[in-house]
Amino acid sequence: MIDRPLVIATRNKGKIEEFKSFFSGFSISIKSLNDFGPVPEPVEDGKTFEDNAYKKAHFTARVLGFPALADDSGLVVEALGGQPGVLSARYAGEGAGDEANIRKLLKAMEAVNDRRAAFECVIAIAVPRGPALTYEGRCEGEISSEQIGRNGFGYDPVFFYQPLGKTFAELSQEEKNQVSHRGKASAKLLAEFDKVIIWLEQRLKEEPF
Repeated sequence: MIDRPLVIATRNKGKIEEFKSFFSGFSISIKSLNDFGPVPEPVEDGKTFEDNAYKKAHFTARVLGFPALADDSGLVVEALGGQPGVLSARYAGEGAGDEANIRKLLKAMEAVNDRRAAFECVIAIAVPRGPALTYEGRCEGEISSEQIGRNGFGYDPVFFYQPLGKTFAELSQEEKNQVSHRGKASAKLLAEFDKVIIWLEQRLKEEPF
């Protein structure tokens, strides 16, 4: 076990709970940005989910001196040319909430027959210097015509997952973890988490704090 916590580089309570549930079976201390005082915000100006995940993980690790995990994820809508993509959290503007983002999306999709969409996620684990480990996940679905369900966060109420016949917001946390983009990326990470711990231990020994 590493002697430092792994920091989930977000203040999003929904994401924090999801990641904590993923790591519940491992003997590692998990923190989030909510466990620290004011922390500068990284500039998320990457062109891809992988770019932004690395930026967030590396920036957080460098600022706090702890290994950090960040994910960048978003909704990719076929008929909108891949939008909102990396701008998913800011689709309706800087500081826009989930409700505003969903309203804008439903408005854009009003007269659209092709409802295909996918959630994509890249998870990056980084230490203050050097490369990061990355893991990817994708879940395909459709955009519903209205919001359904009260669980989850983000675009979950309008992301319809055909195999279960429900939107993500109708799924339990356990159901969602099994099929979601973040669940799939996390499964790849957890499948080799013992190796990740060894990698972190080696990297932390090499880096001064």
